[in-house]
Amino acid sequence: MNQFQYTRPAETAVAVKSLAKEPNGYFLAGGTNLVDMMKMGLVVPDKLIDINRLPLKKIEKTATGMHIGALASNSEVAEHAYIKAQYPLLALAINAGASPQLRNMATVGGNLMQRTRCPYFFDTAMPCNKRTPGSGCGALEGINRMHALFGASDKCIAVNPSDMNVALAALDATIHVTGVKGPRAIKIGDFHRLPGDHPELDNTLQKGELITSVDLPTASSAYNKHVYYLKIRDRTSYAFALVSVAAALHIENNTITGARLAMGGVAHKPWRLSTAETFLKGKAVNEDNFKHAAQIAMQGAKAYEYNKFKLKLAPNAIVQSLKLATGLAS
Repeated sequence: MNQFQYTRPAETAVAVKSLAKEPNGYFLAGGTNLVDMMKMGLVVPDKLIDINRLPLKKIEKTATGMHIGALASNSEVAEHAYIKAQYPLLALAINAGASPQLRNMATVGGNLMQRTRCPYFFDTAMPCNKRTPGSGCGALEGINRMHALFGASDKCIAVNPSDMNVALAALDATIHVTGVKGPRAIKIGDFHRLPGDHPELDNTLQKGELITSVDLPTASSAYNKHVYYLKIRDRTSYAFALVSVAAALHIENNTITGARLAMGGVAHKPWRLSTAETFLKGKAVNEDNFKHAAQIAMQGAKAYEYNKFKLKLAPNAIVQSLKLATGLAS
């Protein structure tokens, strides 16, 4: 590991200015992803700016919804009484990720910034456009069973590994950031990028910007009862999702009056199932409608040599998550 500068500012403005002066600097929070990448030589910083002293840990109800500070730990968010009661989908998704020890360290902001777990990204002997732009994508012709079904390009077929991000996508979260040009708000759907020609860019943050909070819109009791987060993985303990589904439904008299659906493990960003949501609205709660919604959600899916099984797994996961959310399955 190379030598680097280390600072620990107590003010957000100071942290932002410090990074702006260092082109190869990084913010350090829980370190559950960054430190691993440093150990493997994927990130070689000249400066680390430890932001754990910044006042960004508050979790509180607001007039417009829920405020979650970027430095709140995953465990603190998942176990917060109001979030468990009014935003249970988020608590379920966070608790499906990693181990308790990692959730105790990992922060909300860090989880949003989490990098892909594509093995070709982590293997420096292999080509990876995300790690080294222009080097090629080893996964395209390699072992690609964990890889994307939607939104990929010929430059990258990696997926976003976060469970929390999938729930935030379904819940229409807004991410607040600040930089040398001041604060701005980014809708969750606009935060993560599809790979396109620049897979090295995971998100739409500008250089030097710092995530300060995540805000959720006012909780609706309509979406805190019929919810489920289904995560399908190779092993139950600590594995990343092959496919995951966040489902929240509003149901009145056995009729779906609103739906929020998103998938993980299938794209470079959390994949919102908007067309399936539209189809479900006004439909009766039954397996046939769930299967039809899943078929609609899979339109445009493209598999590769080793992840063709996902073309069956993904729609089945959508159906199962809807059944579990509505009590049709147990």
